[in-house]
Amino acid sequence: MGFLKWLGLGRPRDAPPVQDNVRDSSGTFLFGTANSGERVDEKSALQISTVYACVRLLAETIASLPLHLYCYIDDGKEKATDHPLYKLLYRQSNPEMTSFVFRETMMTHLLLWGNAYAQIIRDGRNNILGLYPLLPENVEVDRNENGELYYIYHAYTDDVPGERDKDIYFRRDEIFHIPGLGFNGLVGFSPIAMMKNSLGTTLAVEKYGASFFKNGAQPSGVLEHPGVLKDPAKIRENWSAVYGGANNAHRVAVLEEGLQYKPISLPPEDSQFLSTREFGVEEICRMFRVPPHLVQSLKHATFSNIEHQAIDFVQHSITPWAVRFEQAIIKDLLLETEQDSYFPKFNLDGLLRGDYQSRMNGYATGFSNGFLSPNDIRRLENMDPIPDEMGGNFYMVNGSYVQLKDAGIYAKNGQSNTEERNS
Repeated sequence: MGFLKWLGLGRPRDAPPVQDNVRDSSGTFLFGTANSGERVDEKSALQISTVYACVRLLAETIASLPLHLYCYIDDGKEKATDHPLYKLLYRQSNPEMTSFVFRETMMTHLLLWGNAYAQIIRDGRNNILGLYPLLPENVEVDRNENGELYYIYHAYTDDVPGERDKDIYFRRDEIFHIPGLGFNGLVGFSPIAMMKNSLGTTLAVEKYGASFFKNGAQPSGVLEHPGVLKDPAKIRENWSAVYGGANNAHRVAVLEEGLQYKPISLPPEDSQFLSTREFGVEEICRMFRVPPHLVQSLKHATFSNIEHQAIDFVQHSITPWAVRFEQAIIKDLLLETEQDSYFPKFNLDGLLRGDYQSRMNGYATGFSNGFLSPNDIRRLENMDPIPDEMGGNFYMVNGSYVQLKDAGIYAKNGQSNTEERNS
């Protein structure tokens, strides 16, 4: 209990008891053999091409987005480049990893295990010096007797320098934790574990296809002999050696002594082999909420809807992950005194850009209505700004626009002036 007392300074005697509902949300018990007979875990699932493509797409997209730390000012916000956390989020999370690699690793953990953990290295002034990802399969979350969370990392490898085959205990403020979808909001469950039956079916279909081509892409069958064979096993082995395997497909078989070959299996098209594989792609895309065309499944994609599918991907797939990441940064990496002054933000504008003509029409509307200046537009197009003396930061508006209540006043005043001149 010495460590537990070290974690917490004590609780009031009249405080309500804290229920330990952390372990119930892990979902690790769901790993194992699927109904198809295939064992499914995060590593075997990643061997499915569609799972690999979806995880890589989401992880690389989040990692490639610009991530800046901002601070509030009187008239809006500005980048907090002087804050120690700015460089870690935008450029380099630790001496061994760029920000891209760090976020890519964290998103991969989050997509496969449902949780992403990183060790926080601080200096004596509580400034963060580095963030190091931890393997989520080795992390255990629990509560101490005071109801405070702590983390146990089972260091079975050298991923933590100087620590091997040890249980390392971390306080709450030493871990950066991004939980995925879970039952209690504290620990996420693994999407792979929850979808093990669907993924197990895909693994079984791929194993069947590999076995099909291994056996010469020919249905299995029966060798019939009119008499009694002294060594049937030897005949079967000789047959497999000569005609088995994809390299021996379509070879002409020579049968002696009345031996006959009769196929007994259904061809793959009759057992809907290809249809099952296509359905597996759609099922996995549905699981990760990824449009099929982004993993090179273009069966239902057309030129008229593919742009809208891409925008829908940003709005309903990328944005929730980005918000989850941003709020975890506020919760774990910013001090309580900083959380009202600083905030991180992913820039999604580049992903939401339409085609060239649509962008130009939108810019023209923004400029003519006075909420975009020439330099605002040029920054969105990654172009150098126009100097102030040339009107780069001017905001224009069409002078013919008037308020509804003032409609007709100009015409009335103009008629009065004309009458005065005529008189």
